[in-house]
Amino acid sequence: MLRNYIKIAWRNLIKNKAYTIINIGGLALGMAVTLIIGLWMQDELSYDNYFTNKDKIAQIYQSQTFNGQTGTGPAIPRPLEMALREGYDDNFKHIVMTSWNNDQYLKYKETSISRPGYYTQQETPQMLGLNILKGEKDGLREINSIMLSKSTADALFGSEDPIGKIVKVNSQYDMMVSGVYEDLPFNNSFKDAKFFMPWEKYITIQEWIINAADNWGNNSFQMFVQIADNTSMDKVTATIKDVKKDLNEDLVEFNPQLFLFPMKDWYLRGSFENGKQQGGRIKYVWLFGIIGAFVLLLACINFMNLSTARSEKRAKEVGIRKSIGSQRGQLINQFLSESFLVVLFAYLIGVLIVLLSLDGFNELSRKEIEFPWGSPVFWIVSVFFILFTALLAGSYPALYLSSFRPVEVLKGTFKAGKYSGTPRKILVVLQFTVSVAFIIGTVIVMQQINYAKNRPVGYDKEGLIQVPTMSQDFSGKYELMRAEFLASNAIVEMSSSSSPTTSIWSNRSGWDWDGKPEGFQEDFAWTAVSPEYAKSLNLKIIQGRDFSREFASDSNAVLINATAVKYMGIPNPVGMFFKDSDEEDPSSPLKIIGVVEDMIAQSPYEPVKQGMYAFDKYDNASYYNMRLNPKQSASQSIAVIERVFKEHFPNIPFQYDFVDEEYGAKFRSEVRVGRLSAIFTGLAILISCLGLFGLTSFVAEQRTKEIGVRKVLGASVFNVWNMLSKDFLKLVILSCFIAVPIAYYVMNGWLQEYPYRVIVEWWIFGLAMVGAMLVTVLTVSFQAIRAAKANPVDSLRTE
Repeated sequence: MLRNYIKIAWRNLIKNKAYTIINIGGLALGMAVTLIIGLWMQDELSYDNYFTNKDKIAQIYQSQTFNGQTGTGPAIPRPLEMALREGYDDNFKHIVMTSWNNDQYLKYKETSISRPGYYTQQETPQMLGLNILKGEKDGLREINSIMLSKSTADALFGSEDPIGKIVKVNSQYDMMVSGVYEDLPFNNSFKDAKFFMPWEKYITIQEWIINAADNWGNNSFQMFVQIADNTSMDKVTATIKDVKKDLNEDLVEFNPQLFLFPMKDWYLRGSFENGKQQGGRIKYVWLFGIIGAFVLLLACINFMNLSTARSEKRAKEVGIRKSIGSQRGQLINQFLSESFLVVLFAYLIGVLIVLLSLDGFNELSRKEIEFPWGSPVFWIVSVFFILFTALLAGSYPALYLSSFRPVEVLKGTFKAGKYSGTPRKILVVLQFTVSVAFIIGTVIVMQQINYAKNRPVGYDKEGLIQVPTMSQDFSGKYELMRAEFLASNAIVEMSSSSSPTTSIWSNRSGWDWDGKPEGFQEDFAWTAVSPEYAKSLNLKIIQGRDFSREFASDSNAVLINATAVKYMGIPNPVGMFFKDSDEEDPSSPLKIIGVVEDMIAQSPYEPVKQGMYAFDKYDNASYYNMRLNPKQSASQSIAVIERVFKEHFPNIPFQYDFVDEEYGAKFRSEVRVGRLSAIFTGLAILISCLGLFGLTSFVAEQRTKEIGVRKVLGASVFNVWNMLSKDFLKLVILSCFIAVPIAYYVMNGWLQEYPYRVIVEWWIFGLAMVGAMLVTVLTVSFQAIRAAKANPVDSLRTE
């Protein structure tokens, strides 16, 4: 019986080639979109699954309150380590302190490379379960040891055995390779960990780190933990939440609260607002999951509509089958088998589309997704996916077609009925409601991105590069290098800074000034800069003056931004002094000599934070900021800069970033969402148009004789086109009016996440509606005009 079902289904598909192509094509596109979104979602949801003890690993976070606003983050003070080890050790299996992920210069013989990695404690390889390929698992036991990822070891040593070899780090100290571990996968929070070095080494290399050993106010470190097997995240959080407050009375006013942030939430649920967890990337997972489901639904609606539209053509077949004894259940099975066959072909074509588009999708989404040929779970899910889609697409047509009464059909009195087209109309409205909502959403996402991109950044980022200078080789050489670079004519100005132009690496509190309100809890972004900082960035001075080497007192001077003026509540702060309550010598306050225009250094979607730019007394910056000579090409200038750089630092790789590109990277996530949304919206519209095209074809076919009669009686091409088009146009207009309030509600809610956001204007909805109607008219017109221009003699010759 099953063989017979398949054979008849195949004959029906071959007999109606246009119907088959439209159905399989639409379903193939829908299933391809759903498959590729499913693979992307699986990659997102499996983030950090490399770690077998993922459910037991957490990072210590803290929340602190400033003037009623609670901020949350992973930066913690160094003394917390000993407090937890001495008082709460039974709650943890592992406690490890780490540095932030920073690039370090690694050199072996003549090979120099720069790689990101961590200084961390010796329990880290065990806690993370690193796959050790060579050497020791306990490879951080010695203070001068280093563990390398396989890719880093290959880059440094090639075919040589790296174990026991000496690597020079930052041209300062020699480290012996004690182990090589497998590179961590791309969908992993530690994917950039290309080396690990001992924490004990880290706390000896810079004075500020040494001084932070008992400073509870210096939140400059990270801590990861693995909780004990007999406890839970919530229990440990409840135990340790007040540790910092209990051990340091000076911090009580900020109400610091410690908590464990589980590894399973790091990637997808890493956003906090006013101390509360507020989701994160998980919203994109759900967003694209919904898009995939709707695109598949649109393709299934096409199948339903085209199958039921052909009802009169299948009526006699149903009547004959029933008259010779076929039961309704058998007919349902027959139609479902046709549905299954169409879906099976569509799935195979969909897989082919995925394979052809996967590389492009990976590049667009910054993923490394591979097609899971060897995954039994994927193929089991695929079987259920095919069966589900076949049922979703085929159930309504099967129930509808199998309900025909054989007596009416065979006597020739069968008519589809006045309201038989209502379900199809409802499905068309649903299709275009989804499509129009997608169009509106995509336009608003793009508008929000462009709105933030066009926001004034406060400085000139064009022609500006930044060179990392975190090696001790650069210490004390700023003046020499500035003179050399300027003399080369490759640049017109240069400065140094403790943070990159596009980021804030440090925040400081504990400042007093005249007129400060009682109980005011201040917090400023802090950047140490050379005197030429504002000039090199073309940063505008709006009050007072810039730093000057002519004034020795400027070594204790500071510039503040316009937001800081509003934050302090003092309109004219120039000449005032900041007194640092944390300094051992409070008799040397910082004098405000000028106010600069606000510059965006963090998220372009957020308000600019109050900031201070202090004179760098110690010439120990992290970046050189160089303004390229506009009179020559950027490549020519950079080649000269590299030559001068190598003359002074031959053992350090020359690295640089264009500031405008670094700033553009802040939009990557939203741009990816926008581009993917645009692609999926386009496919959704294409699928809807395929269905509309098919429906128009069948309507024109059903009304061939009516069109012939109308033409004989004098109807023009326009009259016939209008007759066939207006019903579909009405449905699309109805879809628009349903889609607009839904899209507005959803997108307005999405925009509320951005303090700096675009205003949703009426023309966006008008544009989407006009676009949908234009696409409908173009789709319907092809078949309508073709039917209108047909010779009426061909359709009426037998009448």
